[in-house]
Parts: sequence; structure tokens; C-alpha cells
Amino acid sequence: MNSANNPKADIASQILERENQERQALALLLDRHLARNDQLIVQKTQMGATEAFIGSVTLEWLDSRVRFASQLPLFRQKFDPQTDNVVRDEETIDEILQRPLDWSRQASLTQYLAARKAHKFPAVLVVHSPAWVDNPKAPEWDKNGRALKSAADFTPLDKNETVGLLDVSENVSIFALDGQHRLMGVQGLMTLLKTGRLQRYNKNKKPVGSVITSDDLIEEYQLDPAYLQSLAHEKIGIEFIPVVGKGETREEALRRVRSIFVHVNLMALRLSKGQLALLNENDGFSIVARKIAVSHPLLKEVAGRNPRVNWDSATVATKSTVLTTLQALDEMSERYLEHKFPHWKPAEKKGLIPMRPEDEELEEGIEAFTQLFNHLSKLPSYQRLEAGEETPQLRRFSFEKNGGEGNILFRPVGQVAFAQALGIVIFQKGLSLKAVFKKLQKYDVDDGFSSMENPQSLWYGVLYDPNKKRILVSGRDLAARLLVYIIAGTEDDMERAELRRELAQVRTIEGKAVGFNGKFVNPRDVGLPPVL
Repeated sequence: MNSANNPKADIASQILERENQERQALALLLDRHLARNDQLIVQKTQMGATEAFIGSVTLEWLDSRVRFASQLPLFRQKFDPQTDNVVRDEETIDEILQRPLDWSRQASLTQYLAARKAHKFPAVLVVHSPAWVDNPKAPEWDKNGRALKSAADFTPLDKNETVGLLDVSENVSIFALDGQHRLMGVQGLMTLLKTGRLQRYNKNKKPVGSVITSDDLIEEYQLDPAYLQSLAHEKIGIEFIPVVGKGETREEALRRVRSIFVHVNLMALRLSKGQLALLNENDGFSIVARKIAVSHPLLKEVAGRNPRVNWDSATVATKSTVLTTLQALDEMSERYLEHKFPHWKPAEKKGLIPMRPEDEELEEGIEAFTQLFNHLSKLPSYQRLEAGEETPQLRRFSFEKNGGEGNILFRPVGQVAFAQALGIVIFQKGLSLKAVFKKLQKYDVDDGFSSMENPQSLWYGVLYDPNKKRILVSGRDLAARLLVYIIAGTEDDMERAELRRELAQVRTIEGKAVGFNGKFVNPRDVGLPPVL
């Protein structure tokens, strides 16, 4: 039907044409403004008395324009250029906005951006501070020191004044209020892209270890050099808060900005190591540990019995009925499987972060760790759980309230040492799980894992501190080597002598060693236990 004979169709066509022209005009307008470096298209938001402006910028722009909060003019006399932190003293303690920067995090954050194809940083919260803010005599301040306008120079483009252009020209200082470590990671990435090298630092920005190179990343993670360079043009969200609002004094503005920072950080609690292990989708050992925690009969939650895994804390409380922690399982997984899958951990000398293993390898790792727990759950100590006994009785020392058996298999440190030892004897020395656990069954029946607080125990002084009457986490590696020895022995006389010397040393008090009979003896008279 001809549109001349159909007025409605003609009107609809005109409306569509007008909308198309408006879209083209808007696209031209946006392209013109998006190409400018002195203005950003943003959306204005308002929460309470705080106005903010949300937009996006390239990583390259973030690196070149955003600074750390410690670089505010307010702190210039107390600024440490080495660490980019504020010097803490009586003059600055009430004004400091940021926690100290931890420069040891930069390398891993940079690698995350470079090596993870599915990387994502949350938006950075920044403060927008034009030059006039730091000049008390500027015309933008009235005679009472109150701002005559907001520090944010915003030009609205719509009638509701919610979308528009924010001045970010060179006379505007921008510093990170929340996201300083994200900024640090982006800075590291840009340094890596520009120079091909990134120095690793400790917390206080002192160089440590070897330099990470772009060639290292390309080789380790099979990256395309062109892809690596394209990262500079990726975009990240950014939210601007004006450093001074209309009608505010400088002091009122500072208190407002400080308050926002404090509450932002209170809402973002630091994750525990257990929670990080729960969320880690890249570390193969963590993935295996999580799978075992929820699927193995010894550990998984079962109706009618107390949970056996603490998912958050790294420790087990005296009265807790859990058997272990997710963090301990994570360490057990790594120390058991690292000999089978050494490539799950990148070369330490290069300081690189791990990449998620292939699914086939993960299945193989899960199966190997499951087999370990299948045998572990059949040990007499753990069979007592199936008979209805609870973990506190088996874990507590004999001198504690209600008494206990002091069994190292019910302490996370003992569990990790056990897995570490078995990783060596199974994957390095080539013994079979069946043969190893045949020996350990008898050792457990003879209470070899129990009564660590008694001098008759091999673990006295190793995993138990007789002076402070508590667990010795520092003895884990020695405990693992002793376990390897009693399971597999050694043909190396030097290795045997060194192990005996270390055992005697941890059982020595003021020049006298505690023998396995409970009496003081010469340290040279402390021997090694027989091989199983």
C-alpha cells in the first residue's frame, strides 16, 4: 500500500527517520567528546549529601592521570617519595586517609591483568580536585573560607542534569580514594608494557627477587605480544567525588572525604586465607582441596553429625568439633601433589602466579588426593570418628580440661606435615599408597600419632613445645622429614646424621636433651626411631 494513501504509515516513517537522524547526531556528538582528553562523559549520582560522577577511562589514562592519596598537596611536607606513603606523626595522624601501600602486591596484580584473559577490576573511587582548591585566595572561596561552587566542573547535557561532561583537564588533580592497589597494579602493567620489565618489591618498596619481564609472561602463559600491548586501551570504571562541595570549608570537605573512605573500607572486609581458598578458581591445589572438602565421606557435611571443615578460620578452637580447616586442606593438597604436578606452581625465581590447570589434569589431581583420603580415613585414629567419638577428645592435650589424646592427625599442622611426607614417599620415592598405609596402620595402632606432649613421643619438641605447652607450627617441615624417614628410611649417612642432630636440638633444654624415656641425656644420645 502506497504511503500517500496511508497517513499513519507516512507519520511512522517520518518518526523513524527523525529518530535515526537523532541517533546519528548523538553518535557524532559522543564521538567528538569521547575523543577529548580534557572532558569525560559521565553520569551524575547522588547518595545522601554526596554527589558523584561515574564514567570509564582506559588503563593508560588511569596510569597517567590518577595519583595516590598520599600525594595530595595537604601532605606534601610529610610525603615519603620512596614508598608513596604519608609519614605518620602528630601533624598528619588525624588527616591520613589511606592505609600504607603494600608494594609486595604490585607484581601479582600486574600479572593478573596480563595473564588472565577473564580479568576484571572493580571501578576505582577517586577524588576530583581542581587547582583552586589548594589556593585559599582563589575567587572560588568566599571571605569565610567556604566554597562558592563544587570542585567538580560538570556540564549537563540533559534537562534532568544527570548526564554530561566532567572537566578532567590537566589543572585537575585526581587521586585514588578507594582502589590504590588496583592503581598500583595498573601502573605496574604500564611499566611492563613500556619497558618490558617490572621490578618486584617488598611491602616498603625495596627491590626484591628477580625482575619480571614481558618475555617471561609471554612464554609462561602463551600470550600474544600484540594482545599484551592492547591491554593499555582496556577500560575500567571510575567514580569521581568532588574534593569540596558548594558551601563547604576545606576542613569540612576533608572530614567528609575521610568519612567516605572509612565507610567504604569498613564495608569491604579483608578475606581470610580460608575464604580466598574457597574462591580461588585459578590455583589447581585450591580447586582440588575444595572438591575433597565437599565430596569425601570423611569431610563432607552429613545430616546428623557436626561439620568437619572450618571454611573460614586457619585455626581450630579447643572446643571445636571440626576435623580440619579449608586452609589446611589447601596446604595439604599443594604439599602432596606438588611433586606430581610441579608445573601447577610457576618457577619461583620468576615470581609468576599460577594458571588454572586443564580439566583433565584437575580430575587426575582430584583422584590422587581422593585416594590419599580413602587410605587416611581407614587409619585407626580416624575410624574412631566413625564410631561416634568427637574430635576435641582426640585433639586436646592430656593436661587440658576434660583431657585428650594429643593426636597430631587432629591438628592442622600435623595433617599438613603428614600430606607433605606422603607426597615425597609416593611421588618421589615411588612407594605405593597400599604399602605405606600398611606401615602406618601398625604405627597408629601403637599410638605413634598420639600423646605428642609426652617425651616418649617422636613429636615431643617437634610439633609440641614443652616450655609453652602448645603446638609448634614451626616444626612442620621437621615432622614431615621424620615421617619420611620412619616410612622409607634413608641410605644417606649425612642425611641421617643431620636429621638426628635436628631432632636432638628441638628436644634440648639448657644443654640437656630430653630422652625418649623422659630423662635428661646428652644431646648426642638422642637417636632416631626405627624405620617402620
